Amino acid sequence: MARNHKGIICGILAAVCYGTNPLGALPLYEEGVNTSSVLFYRFSTAVIMIGVLLMAERKSMAISMKEMKILCPLGVLLAASSGTYYLSFRYMDAGIASTILFAYPVMVAVIMAAFFREKVTYPTVIAIILSSVGIGLFYKGDSDASLSATGVLLVLISALTYAVYIVIVNQSSIRMSTLKLTFYVLLICALTLWAYSFTSPDLRLQLLPSPRAWFYACWLGLVPTVLSLVLMTIAVHEVGATPTAVLGALEPLTAVAIGATVFGEAVTLRLIIGIVLILSAVMLVVLAKHPATETPQAQHAVEETPQAQHRATETPQAQHRATETPQAQHRATETPQAQHSATPDTAAEHRHMRNITHTISSIIRKTWRWRS
Repeated sequence: MARNHKGIICGILAAVCYGTNPLGALPLYEEGVNTSSVLFYRFSTAVIMIGVLLMAERKSMAISMKEMKILCPLGVLLAASSGTYYLSFRYMDAGIASTILFAYPVMVAVIMAAFFREKVTYPTVIAIILSSVGIGLFYKGDSDASLSATGVLLVLISALTYAVYIVIVNQSSIRMSTLKLTFYVLLICALTLWAYSFTSPDLRLQLLPSPRAWFYACWLGLVPTVLSLVLMTIAVHEVGATPTAVLGALEPLTAVAIGATVFGEAVTLRLIIGIVLILSAVMLVVLAKHPATETPQAQHAVEETPQAQHRATETPQAQHRATETPQAQHRATETPQAQHSATPDTAAEHRHMRNITHTISSIIRKTWRWRS
């Protein structure tokens, strides 16, 4: 139960964090920064932030060749997904692109079912349909607007590469802390974008023109990148790839909320219906996950029943063991500690999250004073 709760909460927070992309990207575009530079500064600042955290904890940064073979595709996939998504804005409205991008939960479900024989449950199918319809209601385009085949292809490539990224994270045998994994993925992603910037003069990297631009670049690196990827990785390991993808429906919902509260966009009945559908899909995923968490406990209780009956037939020994009950109870109280000590990665992840929270609060306090 606790693991599913943790995974669902992380999945929701990851989607909300990713949905704050417009808060950083739009001001940078207003400053005249090109798409390639926005993406490069987004990921490179994220790499620096995570690297500082890892060095502060004096964690080993060594990785094996086997791990590198998994990390390299993840970094390239993330760069491809981000690059094609931002590039699609040149061929179609951002609203249509965001709508099409949400095909990735369906792609994740199809990949998991086709290649890994994951059972696609009815609640998952219904949740995907509800969230897809809800996302579709978010967009209200011009009546004369036409879809560009190039733009649609770019967004579909972005959705597919992100779906493959989620599946690899879920299915890979790599064993390292979430922060360390995210650090190397983002580093490879930033290097890929740097190399890509040399393919065209229009894509060459630019220096950020003002302290305000640096602030928004750091925002992009921290909230929709570091926090989103760390929380998403935890969610995928806890509840699986498909539920995490469905919970991603909160990303455009967050964008709509930001548009209404920050940029003064109107909230219509159409948007309200879309929000209700998306929240219904998320709740369906959450509620569908709860029964599965109770099954192992019930099975464990059933497995103990024959042992209890067997002990009942051994009355003298049972009475002797009864005198040892306080010791047994004492040992039982030590079991969670033993389990906790046996899983240092879990403890490390908790420390990472505390450090991230502290860093966020410090940055927010300082930058808020700077902006005011």
